[in-house]
Amino acid sequence: MIDGLNDAPRSDPQYHYEQLITAAGRHVPLRCAVAHPCDAASLSGALDAFEQQLIHPILVGPRARINAAAQTLGRSTDGLQIIDVPHSHAAAQEAVALVRAGEAELLMKGSLHTDELMHAVIDRETGLRSERRISHVFIMDVPRYPRPLFITDAAINIEPDLLTRADIIQNAIDLHLGLGLGTPRVAILSALETITPKIPGTIEAAALCKMADRGQITGGMLDGPLALDNAISPAAARIKGIVSQVAGQAQILVVPTLEAGNMLAKNLTFLSGADAAGIVLGARVPIILTSRADSHKTRLASCATASLYAHHLRQTQPIRS
Repeated sequence: MIDGLNDAPRSDPQYHYEQLITAAGRHVPLRCAVAHPCDAASLSGALDAFEQQLIHPILVGPRARINAAAQTLGRSTDGLQIIDVPHSHAAAQEAVALVRAGEAELLMKGSLHTDELMHAVIDRETGLRSERRISHVFIMDVPRYPRPLFITDAAINIEPDLLTRADIIQNAIDLHLGLGLGTPRVAILSALETITPKIPGTIEAAALCKMADRGQITGGMLDGPLALDNAISPAAARIKGIVSQVAGQAQILVVPTLEAGNMLAKNLTFLSGADAAGIVLGARVPIILTSRADSHKTRLASCATASLYAHHLRQTQPIRS
């Protein structure tokens, strides 16, 4: 358990992230292949995480552009390995190859498009596929919410079907457990909390809950469909008469589509002052997926989350070559 991470509200809006970063700093930094860190934002994120002893970066990209970015920052890459490749496509392929060869235990996106990196990750012959569907989790630090709030999937799967959503949920549950946060309360979101054929997502939510009852999804407490208000507000859940271990105190919010999740995460970020760290799950190793708009603290929190989870995975499923 990460001390204090599920405690009641705090005054510091980044308290949860500090707890993650502190916990990750207790471990030996893992080797992380950073694909194409060729601008100031992506390179500084990798260097900051290195200085905090969260990761040990292997910089993969055009050497001249990496050095130019370092010069812009007024920082040094001394002591770090740089693998010189001609362009972003080659950087994605080489970074993935390092992971496959066991030379890196984490993968991090630099200044290339997410699609370009993920194309290398999901390649059936040379990628990092596992038996699980790949998905993304935002780890939100919301100032008015008393615990870390996971949102999934808001970055990878556009309109997931039932079985894909089951994998999305299992990935998020496994992360929650792997971070030492205990058994998560999982809310499957819809526009309302009652089942109606007019909104197919409500039927799918009920099916996912029954899958959990039958052991097809394990490790978490599921409820759905739930509307957003009664998923996170105890008062809203009481008003609607919902009796549930999840309603009003959800820790994982499962959205119906990528669009819904993306809008929810950005709403919390830009209207509520939340921070949104994020990683990709379901591949052979955790993938740190940062954005140019991410703050310094958010980038560190993404690296810390991936590091903590990778250390957990080392004990349960060693990297395969």
